[in-house]
Amino acid sequence: MTTPPKARVYRKSREESILASGRNAGAAAPRPVEVEMRKRPDAQQKMAADPASLFTPDEDDDGFAGMQFPGAAPQASPSQTPDPDMEQRIAAVKAENLTGRQLRMAGRIAAMHEIQVSSDHEAVVLLRDRGIDPFHRASVGQILSDEAKNQRTRETMPVPTQRPNTPKRRGTEIVPVAPGQTRLPSREALTEDRRASEIMKIQRDIARRRRRKLMMLAARLLVFVGIPTIVAGYYYFRVATPLYATESQFQIQQAEQASAGGLGGLFSGTQLATNPDSVSVQSYLTSRDAMMRLDSELGFKSAFQADTIDPILRLAPDATNEQAYKLYRNSVKIGYDPTEGVLNMEVIAPNPELSQKFSNALIKYAEGQVDQLTSRMRGDQMQGAVESYNDAEAKVLSAQMRVQEAQQKLGVLDPVAEGSVIMGHIAELESQLAAKRLELGQLQANAVPNRSRVLGVQGDIQRLEEMLTETRSQLTEGNSARGSLAAISGEIRIAESDLVTRQELLAAAAAQMESARIEANKQVRYLAVSIAPVPPDEATYPKAFQNTIVAFLIFSGIYLMMSLTASILREQVSS
Repeated sequence: MTTPPKARVYRKSREESILASGRNAGAAAPRPVEVEMRKRPDAQQKMAADPASLFTPDEDDDGFAGMQFPGAAPQASPSQTPDPDMEQRIAAVKAENLTGRQLRMAGRIAAMHEIQVSSDHEAVVLLRDRGIDPFHRASVGQILSDEAKNQRTRETMPVPTQRPNTPKRRGTEIVPVAPGQTRLPSREALTEDRRASEIMKIQRDIARRRRRKLMMLAARLLVFVGIPTIVAGYYYFRVATPLYATESQFQIQQAEQASAGGLGGLFSGTQLATNPDSVSVQSYLTSRDAMMRLDSELGFKSAFQADTIDPILRLAPDATNEQAYKLYRNSVKIGYDPTEGVLNMEVIAPNPELSQKFSNALIKYAEGQVDQLTSRMRGDQMQGAVESYNDAEAKVLSAQMRVQEAQQKLGVLDPVAEGSVIMGHIAELESQLAAKRLELGQLQANAVPNRSRVLGVQGDIQRLEEMLTETRSQLTEGNSARGSLAAISGEIRIAESDLVTRQELLAAAAAQMESARIEANKQVRYLAVSIAPVPPDEATYPKAFQNTIVAFLIFSGIYLMMSLTASILREQVSS
């Protein structure tokens, strides 16, 4: 099954296009029949009576119904028909509090649709009656496009010259009218002289407003930028007290170590090894402790409480430490360069000699801080080594006393020598026992042995065996007075081995203590002054010209921000 295509119907009349564009979003465009019914009230009655009669031409219709030709009398519009509710509807529109721009736009849209109105409020009412939204974006865009097209047409058209016999055109000057009256073109003839005078009047008015705006701008710039800049420049050039800055540079160095391995050897001798000390010294010199110490020794507060100091920089006679510390932070500037490992210090004072004294005092404080840090580190390192050595020595003495007590208690000086004696005695008894057994064998080998001799030899063998058994028992069993030789030897050997171990630990602790002493002597940091403080012969601060330029830029930026904020707020309120 094939669906026949439907031809799209385009709106051809101007009223239909504006009606469609002036509707709200989502509303469907009116059909030509609806447009015709809205334009002709009698068409609604004919449609209600007979729908077919709507398309039947009237008897007085010449085929050009609804068309406006140049020079023809204007058609009657719904606005010309008296409406008893018009005043109430106009009052309702006035109650909406529309802006002047919206009302002017409504009047221009009504003029574009050839609707005669007496006021902009009435134009809003009549446009809404026709289904046109005067505030819709499409309607405004249509007016702007028409104005641009008319402007281009006026610029491209040549200026016609007035002929002598050509009648003069009448002016179209719009005169103010009272509410409720019809605004009609002026009937006064607009001559060349009048046109020139009106143009000159407009130009003078524009020039006068421009001069007024320029004068107001100049006054604001003078009040918000010029006068503060002049005051700041006068202070820097005439009132500000000259200050003298003494610059110095120093760094913290460390003694070279004889042997260092690993990362310690990699970073030894570089600025990374003294980086924490430099940061610590910088923090101390900018602290309240350094300020109070400088004030107690050289009188930092009294130097800035003199009458020769300008009122802005001068400290009050009863100034607190916090106020003095704020001034101290601005007067003593210390910067640390981690790449070079140097500390740059700048000290500002009312006179050059005092500035040099302050610099030397701060350098002395830095040296004391470095010595304090290194001495504490060396003391901690030596303290651990000494404590380890003392503990090892005490344990060696305890082990030695234990060996001595075991020897006295057991009655054995040397268990090794005692064991060797007993083992020699046992060997001798075993050799004698072997000889007696050999002799007994020889006697028993005879056919008729001598019984007395055999019994004597057997008695010797028995006695030797008893002696051998008793001697062997001394090694393992012992007697009631003391233990066995094996137990005595084991106990004494344990005590002696403990003594040997403690002696080795004592020797290691002694070596460690000596090494710690050597390393502590090498862990010496000292402060090296690269640039000594030298008093200047000219004032360093204030830098009057530079400070005045900076003040001008600051006040200009503040004024610019204030003007931009005021312009944005004014635009938001007016819209």
